Amino acid sequence: MRIDTFIDNYREAFGELAPLPIIFRYDDTPVTETPKIEGCFFKGLREVRDGRPISLNAETIGCGGGKFYTGFSPMPDRVPGFVSLQEKYKRSPEMVADFIRQADVRRTEKRYLNFIRIDGADRFDGMEGVLFFATPDMLSGLCAWAFYDNNDADAVTALFGSGCCSVVTNAVYENRRNGSRTFLGLFDPSVRPYVGEYELGFVIPRCRFARMYETMRECCLSGTHVWKKVKERIGARP
Repeated sequence: MRIDTFIDNYREAFGELAPLPIIFRYDDTPVTETPKIEGCFFKGLREVRDGRPISLNAETIGCGGGKFYTGFSPMPDRVPGFVSLQEKYKRSPEMVADFIRQADVRRTEKRYLNFIRIDGADRFDGMEGVLFFATPDMLSGLCAWAFYDNNDADAVTALFGSGCCSVVTNAVYENRRNGSRTFLGLFDPSVRPYVGEYELGFVIPRCRFARMYETMRECCLSGTHVWKKVKERIGARP
């Protein structure tokens, strides 16, 4: 798989105005020095979207949940109560604890989690996944691409979880089981201030991307009359 080939295919499918996706991967070395990000680390992804990578670890992530869901620390004891009683995202702390058990978050052995806009990456190898910030029209195309060669009911899946969980935790889990799901995400109200008003996240884990890389030019994104109409609207947005 080649980065330049994918970018060419992506630009052809979605147009020049579509934001480039972000690759995220664990590594033993950082790609850059990143100051500590207080609160949600999605604040830092604004820089990545502008072409400046960030390197996260337990010291640079200021959110306890963010450290946990990226595998850099154990779950803080306060998380179930905080998510339920303060954020009110689940009815009880027990429900939060049950969700966390199912998520099966495991500690990473790597020192850093690097986020790199795809045109600044040198390889797909070793990545956990690809993150797209997508408008509804873009999501239409991304989902159509994911559905093209997968009839499973969960080919495109939306799960409960924080922003970091919906991106990183889900991709890591899916890769571990060599699954075929892609993930809609960034529904969590806590992450929404750091995401565009008309955007959601779409994550393709490495295990699924290896196949989807080959099908972008086969599916409706390549040369169909109906997609051309949608693509023109993506290109016309302010």
